[in-house]
Amino acid sequence: MPDIPFGFSLPGAQPPDPSDPQQMQQFMAQLQQMFAAPGSGPVNWDLARQVAASQLSANGDPAVNMYERHQVEEALRLADLWLDPVCALPTGIHKAVAWNRNEWIYNTLDVWKKLCEPIAGRMVGAMGDLVPEEARAQLGPMQSMVATLGGALFGGQLGQAFGQLAAEVLSAGDIGLPLGPAGTAALVPANIKAYGEGLELPEDQVRLYVALREAAHQRLFGHVPWLRAHVLSAVEAYANGITVNREAIEEAMSRVDPTDPESMQAMALEGIFTPEDTPQQKAGLARLETALALVEGWVGHVVDDAAGDRLPSVAALGEAFRRRRAAGGPAEQTFAALVGLELRPRRLREAGALWTAVTEHRGIPGRDALWDHPDLLPTGEDFADPEAFARSRSDWDISELEGLGSNPEPGPEPGPDTPEK
Repeated sequence: MPDIPFGFSLPGAQPPDPSDPQQMQQFMAQLQQMFAAPGSGPVNWDLARQVAASQLSANGDPAVNMYERHQVEEALRLADLWLDPVCALPTGIHKAVAWNRNEWIYNTLDVWKKLCEPIAGRMVGAMGDLVPEEARAQLGPMQSMVATLGGALFGGQLGQAFGQLAAEVLSAGDIGLPLGPAGTAALVPANIKAYGEGLELPEDQVRLYVALREAAHQRLFGHVPWLRAHVLSAVEAYANGITVNREAIEEAMSRVDPTDPESMQAMALEGIFTPEDTPQQKAGLARLETALALVEGWVGHVVDDAAGDRLPSVAALGEAFRRRRAAGGPAEQTFAALVGLELRPRRLREAGALWTAVTEHRGIPGRDALWDHPDLLPTGEDFADPEAFARSRSDWDISELEGLGSNPEPGPEPGPDTPEK
């Protein structure tokens, strides 16, 4: 049976004739029935949430009990106390909470929307370009159903990725991005327990180490007003250089049966998005990797300093987390394959060495004063010689650092038209 204009195969039915308005109306009615509640934008976020929730329900999503909530609150309270002597930034925690896996998705979805919708929009546009000209004339206003189909396909795939991520993340800031509400420190007890069992380390030590990392993230993003927009705009700038492989879309769509919604979930979109091999895209990738590495390197440095001799397993935990963040878990790899975007700080060890060198030369106030303005931060080139960078800053006075623009006005939240800085 020949393919219909969208690349679909309708079992037991003849493909619609683009020149026959009645057949085209019947075909579009089938699609409209499938996606009766498409939502707005290029992603069907309602479907994404439903798919993620269904996946978590099938694999298990333990509820957080009162005892676990108390453990999380106490771990975050103790973590903040330990961080005070080793960090010039004050606490950024206004609320300490324990989330189950579904709550992690619900509370981070707003940021995921900002990151994923520009990429999804390009996929939906490419799908519309696959419709032959003669079919477009017949479709008229119903051509919006193509966008609905694209939003549903992408929403289903994102839902699977979020379901996998939610089963692995340990806290709100676990993957290095400010995903949760500002000032809310959150741990995921079920995942911390599973991770600790894999490391064969005591659960209370793993929980406290995760709490230290979460509290450090909150201090950094809570008291460096430009940092959130800086990191998210670096992600978006790189994402804007990701191109759509239209042949891969056409091949993937040919396997979708609109009479069988499950075929959408079985369809794989991996390989549809690929980074452009251009100087601009390489620069965007370098900027993103540097931003993630500086954040994660600072967090790891202050956490290990705070834990010191207090936490018996600190060395093993520090090394395990560095490897985990550098390699990425299965869920992060799935997300990278889906949208072409890797969120791994590849130069994490170099960044950690740089922050150590700066602390030795300038002390804690001088180290943390570098966050006063983005122009003060190390660049990717500085990773090659941490001592040289630290020495170049060792003769700066704190008042000079403050004079360069302490706490600049934060930029606008990154959007589709936000230019790269």
